[in-house]
Amino acid sequence: MSTLQQKLKRERLLDMLFVGTTRMFAFLLLASLVGIMLSLVIGALPSMREFGLGFFTSANWDTVQGQYGALAPIYGTLVTSVIALLIAVPVSFGIAIFLTELCPTTLRRPLGICIELLAGIPSIIYGMWGLFVFAPVFSEYIQPFFIEYLGPIPFIGSLFHGAPMGIGLFAAGLILAIMIIPFIASVMRDVFEVTPPMLKESAYGLGSTTWEVVRYVVLPYTKTGVVGGIILGLGRALGETMAVTFVIGNTFNISASLYNSGVSITSALANEFAEAVDPLHLSSLLYLGLILFVITFVVLCISKLMLLRMQRNEGRAH
Repeated sequence: MSTLQQKLKRERLLDMLFVGTTRMFAFLLLASLVGIMLSLVIGALPSMREFGLGFFTSANWDTVQGQYGALAPIYGTLVTSVIALLIAVPVSFGIAIFLTELCPTTLRRPLGICIELLAGIPSIIYGMWGLFVFAPVFSEYIQPFFIEYLGPIPFIGSLFHGAPMGIGLFAAGLILAIMIIPFIASVMRDVFEVTPPMLKESAYGLGSTTWEVVRYVVLPYTKTGVVGGIILGLGRALGETMAVTFVIGNTFNISASLYNSGVSITSALANEFAEAVDPLHLSSLLYLGLILFVITFVVLCISKLMLLRMQRNEGRAH
């Protein structure tokens, strides 16, 4: 066998080894996902048999009587995540636009590093800061302002009724917003920077303003990445545990007022999992974990479908 044939045989073997290894990693990831799903389902089976669909419609969580319902944690998880997105997306968009279009060159890199450092702060630090620093200021200055000026407004005012305690659903949503802003802003900044300079310079040459360039050039070119960054932030908000546990209040109730305390799925798991002695209690907590898993999975699937639809519509006239 010639040297060339030996070399080709060795390269084919290495290629087969590489393909097999990468395939194994892919199947290992899929197996891990299925394993987590199955373990949650098996652990939640006693609670499923005991409560059925009533588990989703009941807000009662009584460890003494052995009655459990997921409505309050689901409500708290969704409300705090929505509040976080409503605040974080516009702020992150403004940060990304400033860093890519308006920021002086000397400040662009230091500010970008600061944004990335904020993303690396542990969540428990955010929770401690929220409880000991943010909550007192929030209850003394910000909550009374909303109560006075927004409270009399029909419908909207009901969201801001209650005692200004500094903790609750609104406070948890604000802390989550602060936590996910660095992630969304970093992704938006990175995708805005990949916009070809020629497209932006051509728009400026035609007399477009900065806002027009962003709206008609940058955003259409990078909309897929922008949506991906928002979904990344939503995933972080849905799964956040310690920061929410510190400031949400951890009471199983449902209220229209955002000032009242509440509970999320993650905070319920963090507070009660270590103390769950009753098998039905433990099964109900695992059921909550399964619900959170499904919510996150559904959100990611919807985002993927949105991205695929946006990609199919690229280049079409509107």
